[in-house]
Amino acid sequence: MAPIRRSILPALLFRAQRAGIRGFDCRALTDQAPQRSPLRWLNNQPYLLLSLTSLFWAGNIVLARYVAGHVPPVTLSCIRWIGAFLMLLPFAKPHLERDWPALRARLPLMVTLSATGFAFNNALSYWALHYTQALNALLIQSSGPLFVALWSLTLFGVRLTWAQLAGIAISLLGVLTIILRGDLAALASIQFNKGDVMFAGAVLSFGLYSALMPRRPKTHQLSLIAFTMGCGALLLLPLSVFEYSTGATLKFDALTAATLIYVVIFPSTLAYLFFNRGIALIGPNRAAPFLHLVPVFGSAMAILLLGEQPRLFHLIGYVLVLAGVVTASRQGSAA
Repeated sequence: MAPIRRSILPALLFRAQRAGIRGFDCRALTDQAPQRSPLRWLNNQPYLLLSLTSLFWAGNIVLARYVAGHVPPVTLSCIRWIGAFLMLLPFAKPHLERDWPALRARLPLMVTLSATGFAFNNALSYWALHYTQALNALLIQSSGPLFVALWSLTLFGVRLTWAQLAGIAISLLGVLTIILRGDLAALASIQFNKGDVMFAGAVLSFGLYSALMPRRPKTHQLSLIAFTMGCGALLLLPLSVFEYSTGATLKFDALTAATLIYVVIFPSTLAYLFFNRGIALIGPNRAAPFLHLVPVFGSAMAILLLGEQPRLFHLIGYVLVLAGVVTASRQGSAA
C-alpha cells in the first residue's frame, strides 16, 4: 500500500474509521463532515467529483479492453463488486443497520438500481469490449447523457433546460471530433457489430440508473452504495458460475491482480461514491454531460500511455467538451 499512501483512498477509507484523528471521518462522505475537513470540501464539489468519476471510468474502459480475452467479463464484474462491497462494509455497516427499514421499504427500486447501475450494465460493457473496437465503444459511450435525459423525460416528465440541451449537443460534437480524428465524414463508414449493440445496451441501462437515482430512499450515502454493490454482486454470482462452467476461468497472474485492484478501488468504490454524490447535488440531467469526459480522458490516456501523438483535433475536441459541460451546468428554463 506504500505507493498510494498519500492518495485520497486512505483518507476516504482507512483513516475514516478513526473519527477525530486529524479530522478524518466517514461522515466526510456526507453533509455531516466537520466544517474544516478537506473531504467536506470535496464532498460539496459536484463538478470535481463528476470529473474524477469520468477519469476513473475512462481508465476502466481502457483497462477492460486491454485485458479482453484474459479476464472473463462476468467474473471480473462479480469480483469487482464483491471487492468494493467488502472494502466499504466496515464503514457502512452501522448505517446499513440504521437505514435498513428505509431500504426495505423501497426494495424493488433498490434492486432495480443494483441491476441497472452495477450488475447488468457493467457485465455487459465488459463483455461487449471483447467484440467492439475502441472507436465504436467511445462513440456509443458519448450518447450516455441522451439516454439519461430520455429516461428522465419518459418516466418522470423531467424536461431538459435549453442550457442542458445546448451543453449536450456541444460536448457531443467535441467527443465526435476526438473519436473521428477531426473527420466527421468517417461517421458514415462505421459499422456496428454485436459488441456495439451490447455496449449500447449497457449505456441504456446506466441511463436508467442515473434517472432513478434522485428517487432513491433518503439514507446515508454509504448505506446506499454498499447495498447496491452487494446486491449487484449477488445478481452476478449465478451468471459468473455459469461462465465458469463454460470454461472461462480466471488466470491468476500479475495482470489479473493489477486489473482487480484498479477496478475495485477506482471505478467502483470511489467513482460510484463520487457519481452518486454529484447527482445528489446537481441532479441527473446536469450531471449527465460529464459522461462526455470519459472518451476525452480515454483519448488523453492513449496519448500519455500508448505513445499516440497529440493533434489539433484533440485540442478542438477538448475545448468543445469543456464548453458543453460548462454550458450544461448553468441553470435555465426548460426547453
